[in-house]
Amino acid sequence: MGGLQQIETTALDVEALSDEKKKNGICLTWKDVWVRGSSGKNKNGGIRSKSILQALTGYANPAQLLAIMGPSGSGKSTLLDALAGRLSSNIKQTGEILINGHKQALAYGTSAYVTQEDTLLTTLTVREAVCYSAQLQLPDSMSKQEKMERADLTIREMGLQDAMNTRIGGGWGSKGISGGQKRRVSICIEILTRPRLLFLDEPTSGLDSAASYYVMRAIARLGQKDGIQRTIIASIHQPSSEVFQLFHNLCLLSSGRNVYFGPASSASEFFASNGFPCPTLQNPSDHYLKTINKDFDQDIEQDINAGNQIIPTEEVIHILVNSFKSSEMNQQVQAQVALLSAKDSSSMEKKSKGHAGFFTQCVILTKRSSMNMCLDLGYYWLRLLIYITLALSLATIFYNLGTTYRSIQDRGSLLAFVSTFITFMAIGGFPSFVEDMKVFERERLNGHYGVTAYVIGNTISSIPYLLLVSFIPGAIAYYLPHLQKSLDHFFYFCCVLFSCLMLVESLMMIVASIVPNFLMGIITGAGIQGIMMLVGGFFKLPHDLPRIFWKYPMHYFAFHRYAFQGLFKNEYEGLSFSDGSSSKSVSFISGEEILRSKWEVDMRYSKWVDLGILLGMIVLYRVIFLFIIKITEKVKPMVAS
Repeated sequence: MGGLQQIETTALDVEALSDEKKKNGICLTWKDVWVRGSSGKNKNGGIRSKSILQALTGYANPAQLLAIMGPSGSGKSTLLDALAGRLSSNIKQTGEILINGHKQALAYGTSAYVTQEDTLLTTLTVREAVCYSAQLQLPDSMSKQEKMERADLTIREMGLQDAMNTRIGGGWGSKGISGGQKRRVSICIEILTRPRLLFLDEPTSGLDSAASYYVMRAIARLGQKDGIQRTIIASIHQPSSEVFQLFHNLCLLSSGRNVYFGPASSASEFFASNGFPCPTLQNPSDHYLKTINKDFDQDIEQDINAGNQIIPTEEVIHILVNSFKSSEMNQQVQAQVALLSAKDSSSMEKKSKGHAGFFTQCVILTKRSSMNMCLDLGYYWLRLLIYITLALSLATIFYNLGTTYRSIQDRGSLLAFVSTFITFMAIGGFPSFVEDMKVFERERLNGHYGVTAYVIGNTISSIPYLLLVSFIPGAIAYYLPHLQKSLDHFFYFCCVLFSCLMLVESLMMIVASIVPNFLMGIITGAGIQGIMMLVGGFFKLPHDLPRIFWKYPMHYFAFHRYAFQGLFKNEYEGLSFSDGSSSKSVSFISGEEILRSKWEVDMRYSKWVDLGILLGMIVLYRVIFLFIIKITEKVKPMVAS
């Protein structure tokens, strides 16, 4: 009788929700939801489909926490992604998902999704991370002071006030804040817009029992905070008994099927009524998961006595699924879904809360990226140290070249090394690019800012550091070997070095957007650069390159061609080289003749054209990077039919 009373009470609550709370909050309902994914090809060459979710029906109410539970592979994250509109394009979804009775996408700022992994910029403090995010997400109609106050208030709501000035950490020798605090920082960032619908994927993953409880308690309290009634849906693997008591409703899945849906407090009675009671003093969630986990069915059978016999897990699941389908509780769920799905035009949220403007996004992203680059030792500072070491090595090996015939080859070797192997070291920033891309993907997927603003901010913020890396090692490698000493020649040398460094960085960012795996990305980027070096025109002269493919078009695609030619023109033009003899009949050869005959440099245009082509290629590479992340992004409506 306790279960029936619970159902009747819930029905009355839902009737109240349909009138009052639907106006202030969001009621999410789903009916007969199927999700199918491909599982390879069949014998006839067709694509086999596999049912991941099967005929799921349920609801989520304002001011309540719905927990989606089940063993690994049961479909928890898939259901969460389906409700949030985040399923990938190769997965087929059918069924009806409604927001306050409507098939619609929520406007920006009314829903948020917290991922399982805490992808955060580890160099920032908790307050810096949340404040930068507030300036990006909140509209320009709010002043900077109001945004800062919103950020501080959100930090206090999640109980992070004592860690506000602590760096998030986890990078180079920096421990930073704890795992539970990182999870709360991730939540802080997503609730800055005061969303009324909050999705969380495994919010307790990787946390101990105490940290899990405090994180989930903070999440549960968000259901009704500051007059906002939030609908909270969280997938969770194995909560403790204390965490389980925080749930209002429970959706229990096994192999994509509904084993139970209803009040969390009534789940124990449902299992007991079917012959699988929870032992005294045992955590209910442990009991439920052990009962419906068939991963180890080949080794052991379900150790629960029902009808004086041991029942295999597959049969236990079958009993529970069929029992729930025929239960009064399932009928009540269907009735509640129908009631909450009743269309109410006044409940639709049509007005977007608005982002920060494009210019504001560019400025904030530039500031945040600059700070991250400055504080991350591996981003530029370690590379600067390596560049200085390489420059000193070059300077001492090629010290005081002179202008004899012997120096002709040495000058070419020095300039070629600078424009190839020194710039090649820019791939060392790939790990930082990958981490940046992870943060970008999370923030962009949640609609924090635009792709163009990100590319502009990243580009502008890198320029000062690349200039620093170009001029300091460049001065060492240029003046000690006694290359042409005029200031304009040195300036041109540094401009070419800067262009090459930025081109390599742009190339590695393109690779990072396509190949996020660290090892594969390094190999891919190094391989592309190796081919460009090979056909650039130094290791094999342009006229000697095979005409098919290697000269046309690869020789002209490789930016090393324009770096070689520009640096060679900058150095050899205006110089004369002697045979070094002390006799009166000293023979000389002009630098222009060397460029034409020895290096096969195209003399039909000036060195500034080569530099212009390099700068144009920087713009082209950045546009390609923008295009790739634009077409591969997975931004979708947070909830769709």
